[in-house]
Amino acid sequence: MTRGEVRVNRRQWWAWAIVALAVAAAVAPLVHTWLTNPDDQRLVDLDVYRTGGQMLLEGRPVYAAYTPAPQLLPFTYPPVAAMLAVVLAVMSWETAQWVWTAGIYVTLAVTVWFSFRQVLTGEAVRRYAPWVFGLLMVACAYLMPIRDQVRFGQVDILLVALCVADCLARRPWWPRGFLIGLATAVKLTPGVFLIYLLVTRQWRTFWMAAFVTAVLTLLPFAVIPQDAADFWFSALLDPERLGANAATTNQSMRGMLIRLYMNETVESAIWLVLVAVVGWFGFRGARDAHRAGDPLAAVALVGLMAVLLSPVAWIHHLAWIVVVLGAIVGDGRDPVRLRVAGGVWLYYVVPVPWWGVALIAAGIPGVSLVLGKIVQNGFGLGALVLVWLLVSWLPKRRELA
Repeated sequence: MTRGEVRVNRRQWWAWAIVALAVAAAVAPLVHTWLTNPDDQRLVDLDVYRTGGQMLLEGRPVYAAYTPAPQLLPFTYPPVAAMLAVVLAVMSWETAQWVWTAGIYVTLAVTVWFSFRQVLTGEAVRRYAPWVFGLLMVACAYLMPIRDQVRFGQVDILLVALCVADCLARRPWWPRGFLIGLATAVKLTPGVFLIYLLVTRQWRTFWMAAFVTAVLTLLPFAVIPQDAADFWFSALLDPERLGANAATTNQSMRGMLIRLYMNETVESAIWLVLVAVVGWFGFRGARDAHRAGDPLAAVALVGLMAVLLSPVAWIHHLAWIVVVLGAIVGDGRDPVRLRVAGGVWLYYVVPVPWWGVALIAAGIPGVSLVLGKIVQNGFGLGALVLVWLLVSWLPKRRELA
């Protein structure tokens, strides 16, 4: 290494340190807002996780417990998640809040790095990578699905980071598939990546992911058998445990259909047809992207499948938008892709679904109800558009490049 290269590397280390401080300062208003909320409104999902761990420590049934009023939220995750949550339960509530919030931004950083690696490691940007990374971190931190990670103390961005790292790391030091298996065991919905691994014939990775999922699913039957039975044969079968399925925050396809207040049988039939059609289109697109040498677009599509095909997908589940933005940006050399990414970013920064609620409440004859319902479903409909964008539009832009 030459003296000049050493000098550049030293400048890079200083730059990364300054960027870390700048990002911390930029997200400080978000952290301050949510960590100074009234105690019974603060990081309510983190409270759910800690409650699950606390029940295990006290030898009480995990799935019979609820967080304190007024939230009264039950533990809704697989039993292995409760076992992992024991680590949170042994911390004080204040410590857990800070540790978890810091973890959200660390895993966001991992997701941003893998999602925008083509830009950050490109010749034109490499020298300025720390500064560009900092800008991307702040931009992604203010996306509504990421803001909600901090607001509720959610786990989604951690699961996104696990799946993204497993699929996109060039030389992982862990057995590839291990992290997908861990994420699937903790929250089921990352199981869509098992389908992706099957359709792309990544057999070794698939079997590792399936093995880890199976081990972590069966382990609680040996350690906490009653809780394991309670989850798989009772709690899992009750979708209302997740919250009001018709609520605006449920932006899955089923959530959008529920808000139309159709006959339940008709609604279920339409939903199953949509799951089949969108699933076929999305997984086929992911397979084609993988074959075309664009695994990032493939991962983004599978992430959107996790949101759209799930019976319940809250706004914070759309943390996959970070990966979608990275897939659209690509190597950053196509100005059209950059403009589209900017539009997608802005769309998911503003609270579109809540504008729909306001429109419905306005009660303007002939306008409020129809337009309000469309806008209320804005993030879910936007996710459907993004699926089309990644499957049909993005390959054409790659060919033009």
